Amino acid sequence: MNEQRRHQRIRFAVPPPIKVGFSGQSARGRIENMSLSGLMFRVELPLEIGKAFGCEFKVFGAPKIDIAGVVVSRVGDLFGARFQAGPISEVLIKDAMDTALAEGQASVVSLHRVEGRRLMRIAGGLNGSLGNDFDYCLGKMGVDEMDLDAVTQIDDAGLSLCLNAVAHHGVLIGARSPVFAASWQRVEAEYGSRLSTQ
Repeated sequence: MNEQRRHQRIRFAVPPPIKVGFSGQSARGRIENMSLSGLMFRVELPLEIGKAFGCEFKVFGAPKIDIAGVVVSRVGDLFGARFQAGPISEVLIKDAMDTALAEGQASVVSLHRVEGRRLMRIAGGLNGSLGNDFDYCLGKMGVDEMDLDAVTQIDDAGLSLCLNAVAHHGVLIGARSPVFAASWQRVEAEYGSRLSTQ
């Protein structure tokens, strides 16, 4: 899960709707994740790998984006696509992604090696939708410490993920955003000395 992609990919707690048009047909679907260069989405349309399609979507409060893409992968009704974006649409996409992260509507989870330690960074919303990411990072990759300095929103499910990481995997909590720190104080008060979070 190391961020080796050219562009940061964000995931959504609640997948935003997308309208897709292809070969005279259109359908509505949901965006699973997105980056400046493309997106993954679910839709019931017979899209073809290597073929262009049109789509329009709105990421929460951001302006509507109307853009063309090319299908690069498919698994069932899940499609990966590369945008055919110009400079204006790229700015709109970046602004939409930044807003979604700042408001906690989207998340980025990445793994990094820092001085020989495995560090999991979370930006944006920390919620139950990150369960698979936590399972993968903790179970398959191993994590020594979490950097939560860029968390902008957290819910009880997100706190539970962190509690599990600390209590059952020995993960330390390092940098903390004010939003995370305020929520984590409740957990520390409840679980007390059983948590050693540095």
